[in-house]
Amino acid sequence: MSLEKGYTHVYTGAGKGKTTAALGLGLRAAGAGFKVCMIQFMKGRRYSELDSVEDMPNFEIIQHGRDEFVSKENPEQIDIDLAQKGLAHAQEVIKKGKYDVVILDEINVAVDFKLIALEDVIKLINEKPEKLELVLTGRHAHPDVVKIADLVTEMLEIKHPYQKGVMARKGVDF
Repeated sequence: MSLEKGYTHVYTGAGKGKTTAALGLGLRAAGAGFKVCMIQFMKGRRYSELDSVEDMPNFEIIQHGRDEFVSKENPEQIDIDLAQKGLAHAQEVIKKGKYDVVILDEINVAVDFKLIALEDVIKLINEKPEKLELVLTGRHAHPDVVKIADLVTEMLEIKHPYQKGVMARKGVDF
């Protein structure tokens, strides 16, 4: 089973829900029998979604990052190396054609932090196989990526418990 035609999605913006939306699409696709690969950039922590899909036969999550925040102004070499490794992994996964849906979680942030070149992401999108559904998440999606994507959703934060000092909660925020 494969998609008749695949599209490129971008989930961006300052609001909560970009990774969650991508996971929802991935779960829906896996439930329909499609194979899904989520590659997470700049994440190395054991997020709850890893536990959720651990035993699912059609959904794989691979992380390329550390369990530490990356400095936008002065990223460490290890963060650049991990992001580059994630990009190479994404290129390989897409080239092999094993998956119907590929989610590049937080890749927009990796580009914004200059861990990955914008040109490499644009090339990845432009060379995407016809039947592949490709999803890019993260704040600050570059206008050039937005322009070539087929579907763009901007998450807008209007109100959030963080504003009242509520810290991220396991199972809801991570």
